[in-house]
Amino acid sequence: MSETRIVQVADDEMKNAVSEACALLRAGEIVALPTETVYGLGADALNPEAVAKVFAAKERPSFDPLIVHIASRGDLKNVAIVPDDIAETVNKLTAAFWPGPLTIILPKHPDVPDLVTSGLPTVAVRQSAHPVFRAIGKELGRPIAAPSANRFGRISPTSASAVMKELGGRIPLIVDAGACSEGVESTIISIEPRKGKKPIFRLHRAGPITKEQLQDFGRVEKVREIKCDAPQAPGQLESHYAPLTPLILLEKPEDFVPEEGKKYGLLSYTGDDDSPYVTMHDWETIESLSPGSGKLAEAAIRLFFVMRLLDEAGLDAIMAEPVSETGLGVAIMDRLRRASINFK
Repeated sequence: MSETRIVQVADDEMKNAVSEACALLRAGEIVALPTETVYGLGADALNPEAVAKVFAAKERPSFDPLIVHIASRGDLKNVAIVPDDIAETVNKLTAAFWPGPLTIILPKHPDVPDLVTSGLPTVAVRQSAHPVFRAIGKELGRPIAAPSANRFGRISPTSASAVMKELGGRIPLIVDAGACSEGVESTIISIEPRKGKKPIFRLHRAGPITKEQLQDFGRVEKVREIKCDAPQAPGQLESHYAPLTPLILLEKPEDFVPEEGKKYGLLSYTGDDDSPYVTMHDWETIESLSPGSGKLAEAAIRLFFVMRLLDEAGLDAIMAEPVSETGLGVAIMDRLRRASINFK
């Protein structure tokens, strides 16, 4: 692969960036694109050769399905088949949350290559709210398959510079539109209809659209995780979103037993000087998710950025403080658990 270029998007440069990205996508190439969640590695979802380049660049196993992004709600029919018994529910959910960070699993349209869905009969679909991604999708006129723009299992990128560190030299273009506004990947659900009752939403991955928001439309049940190499939805593998530096999630401060001579950093929630996590050790460095304020929305936006800072700090291990598992805290804790799974 030749040198990776970065094209910056400003209001007066949007048209050029969109045209350049679409030209590459039409030619069967892959391009890193901004979304409101994290940066994605996009390919024409109906071109299996282009999709194969996504798997190759990310070193992603072919059994891990991709999310397909559509430019408008009307495009859903081109990638998925909506069964009659959930059509009303899908309409309500898409009216409420699209464009936005909600991914819905539906029976796939025959035109969607099996490589995109890893051979599954279903496809994961969403409509991004990011203006640049939407403009590219509209101009391209085809759905875009776009997992996070990082090497498989690594920290998801929330900036163009993070994409360059992960995939520089592996892809031709990164469209830089600044930092992502949400910071964690989309919520993923499937829908189980119930006659005469509200449907059940199976929560495959927690994200910015919270359980509390979904409960207005149906009953939310978390999918029981099965330890296998055949996920039924994107982002389901047990170990994911991980730094190269061992990350250990400390459920309680007293669980921390430092080894002599090792350098430890703390991934703190607020970084408050009197926090029991901050005071329990002479940390090499401390990075905070929501400095001083303890706001889950800010913590979600900063999560992958802070993980990357600590990963590049020359530490022997990263200790992570838990956050409250309410609202966005559920998504944050899901990512921290997956990042730390290999080091328990």
